[in-house]
Amino acid sequence: MRLFKISSSFFTVALSVIVLLQSCSPNNVTIQNSYKKYFDEAGVTGTFGLYDNATGQFYIYNLPQFKDSSFTPASTFKIVNALVGLETGKIVDEKMTIDIDSLGAIRMDTAFKQSVVPYFREVARRIGKDTMQHWLDSLQYGNKKIGTAVDSFWLNNALTIRPDEQLGLVKKLYFGKLPFQKRTQEIVKKVMLQTANTQYAISYKTGLGYKSNGQAIAWVVGWIEENKHPYFFVLQIEGPATVDLKNARLTVLNAILKEQGFFEGKR
Repeated sequence: MRLFKISSSFFTVALSVIVLLQSCSPNNVTIQNSYKKYFDEAGVTGTFGLYDNATGQFYIYNLPQFKDSSFTPASTFKIVNALVGLETGKIVDEKMTIDIDSLGAIRMDTAFKQSVVPYFREVARRIGKDTMQHWLDSLQYGNKKIGTAVDSFWLNNALTIRPDEQLGLVKKLYFGKLPFQKRTQEIVKKVMLQTANTQYAISYKTGLGYKSNGQAIAWVVGWIEENKHPYFFVLQIEGPATVDLKNARLTVLNAILKEQGFFEGKR
């Protein structure tokens, strides 16, 4: 690991994160080249960022990709789709069902955790293009582009977002600082929770999509809490068709978090 002070070369990403995270003023970044082995072992490339909210410390692998490259959000956009759906009343609560052809009635919380795309495509259609655009603009989400299809823009590369912007979004969500009602944000936080025990709680949303050139990509965005102390993370990976990115993303994430000392309740 190599620690360095934020310099002019890091000013752009530091400024964008400060703007996104409002009161957060990070002073240091640790470049974690040691994380490369986990990407290599999984047969993927990508980037990872972890933010310690208490100290303002960033731990980042592949900084240029973290701050400069944009990708389709894929199913990580369900975070925003759910927020807008709840705020506008198109989703009543996490128990609301929608009948999906061949699948039957699916609950919102199930559709979120299992990434049931047809559920949230229907939610987007009910929200409508103009309303969805309003919220993308309000959130300053990625490039804010919907294109022509309101029910697939987060899948077809019309909408793209940088990893550092994803980090800003989940931090604001955790602290209830997004421009939505408290209830709306609490419901989305609830459905993001994956594991909670006496040692830690981890919440995230995964995503799996394709770049314009057909290369597969995957995301995991969220936070992990130990002793009521949150750490926010974003993982973005990509790889050839021979790699199972669905499993690789969690393998890489868990390996990195374990190296950072998580999962033992000692942070």
